[in-house]
Amino acid sequence: MDLNTYTPETLLRKYKSLRRELFAQETQWLDKRIAILGGSTTTDIRKMLELYLLSYGIRAKFYESEYGQYWQDAMFKTPELTEFQPDIIFIHTSNRNITSFPQVGDTKETVNALLQEEYAHFSAMWEKLSVDYCCPIIQNNFEYPYWRLLGNADAVLEQGKVHFLTCLNLMFAEYAQAHPNFYLNDLNWLSANYGLEAWSDPFYWHMYKYALALPAIPRLAQSVANIIKSIYGKNKKAFALDLDNTLWGGVVGDDGPENIQIGQETSVGQMYAEFQQYLKAHQQIGVILNIISKNEEENALAGLQNPGNILKPEDFISIKANWEPKNENLRTMASELSLLPESFVFIDDNPAEREIIRQTFPQGAIPELQTPEHYIHAIDREGYFEVTSLTKDDLARGEMYRENAARVRQQASFTDYNEYLRSLEMKAEIRSFQPVYYERIAQLTNKSNQFNLTTLRCTQEEIKHFAEENSYITLYGKLQDKFGDNGVVSVIMGERQGTDLHIRLWLMSCRVLKRGMEFAMMKELVRTACQMKITRVYGYYYPTAKNAMVKEFYQMQGFTKQQEDKQGNTVWTLEIPSEYQPKDLQIQINEEKE
Repeated sequence: MDLNTYTPETLLRKYKSLRRELFAQETQWLDKRIAILGGSTTTDIRKMLELYLLSYGIRAKFYESEYGQYWQDAMFKTPELTEFQPDIIFIHTSNRNITSFPQVGDTKETVNALLQEEYAHFSAMWEKLSVDYCCPIIQNNFEYPYWRLLGNADAVLEQGKVHFLTCLNLMFAEYAQAHPNFYLNDLNWLSANYGLEAWSDPFYWHMYKYALALPAIPRLAQSVANIIKSIYGKNKKAFALDLDNTLWGGVVGDDGPENIQIGQETSVGQMYAEFQQYLKAHQQIGVILNIISKNEEENALAGLQNPGNILKPEDFISIKANWEPKNENLRTMASELSLLPESFVFIDDNPAEREIIRQTFPQGAIPELQTPEHYIHAIDREGYFEVTSLTKDDLARGEMYRENAARVRQQASFTDYNEYLRSLEMKAEIRSFQPVYYERIAQLTNKSNQFNLTTLRCTQEEIKHFAEENSYITLYGKLQDKFGDNGVVSVIMGERQGTDLHIRLWLMSCRVLKRGMEFAMMKELVRTACQMKITRVYGYYYPTAKNAMVKEFYQMQGFTKQQEDKQGNTVWTLEIPSEYQPKDLQIQINEEKE
């Protein structure tokens, strides 16, 4: 269900019926406990947050502090919050929770002292919550004041509220940069984008103690939900883009590549050029660009060669320009890129094409496009690619997919698959979790759905805990070949109990399927386990709607099935080293160590 087709008033009015519809969706729910610590009334914020999270496949239970009790709940370990054990804490405060603003006659030293006092008030709370609950914290920064005593000088003079809040927001941002499990919800931008006068309408404060206007609450809730779904790996990964009247004005097959509207010569061409520039910028955060267009491929490529284009053919990983149904093209493209169809944001000016994709892939992202000058707005406000972490692998993702395409082309030239694997000259680095990879490993646990045996989701703090506990064996796997480095692509985490090892997590990126990396990981797991005097390994498979591909994974590794329940959950065992038979590999493991 796309909640963005509803007005804010409808969302608030139809909360119960929409909630029922969302719960009725067939999806693999991710269950999370979310605490909302409010400096003002939060009832409708909680309701709207629940709707948006349900639309993202996250089923939440909520704890709400009493009105204005955010500080007390955080600092004095309220028994109810302690018992709740939140997975996420959202602190909803606003500039109405600032205890002391500077006065016009204050000195610079006095204003700096007030800043430090306000910052200490919040940072002490964040540190306490981090120690007590070891979970991600989301904190609002501050919207600008509803009125300015000093006019435009309010932003210049130290005594101005605008200047004070700007400095405080920068201090919050610096804290977020230094603490990877802490996230800012940018209330400052949201309120400006919505319109500060409407956002801060004092009527809602004096009547209901809402620190923002009631119709603005869905925008706030969506912003917080975007952060949460990004933390748990539910971002989209790619664009699937139409061409005619989407990336340029006109129809290239009819008008000719030289006559499409793109570039700086006309106002319409400028609109499309700005849109292309917006799309190209997404490559910087690891989003991959692809084309699905009803066109002759020759015409599509000729259109992309028009000098007015910002985007060129080499910017796209996959180009499907043909007359096949677009839903089939999207299915094929997803398979070739080892992605799920719902990982794409489908951009097409044709409402009929959008509806076909929406009916075929109900969990996909299909923004409603109106006129080209509003394309960016229609996509950007939805937070499809919300950034809560940005690893080296994210930055290199486009190049990784490009290298993978080169591997596929090379494979086509071989008749013997093992010969093809040898030609890749693969080298694997498989070692215990290292701090430099904690962020990437946590990201993988939340993003990997298909090759994931237990779908255990972990925060960076939890990954750090497993790495430091002697009762766990942890392994990450990096794979590189002559085409490039795939980065960290596989993760194993097992819990030691005496001479037994219970595998709680085993996942692998689908972009390295069928190259033997899973057997390389197994080889290193057995070697490490034997060094620790482990004699039996337990493997677990918990079926989901997306991981059927690994149903018999442990059988392929030589395990024996011991148990299966009605839901399809299975338990497997392997005696080591006696029952373990290593596979022939075309991968060199830990070259540096050897």
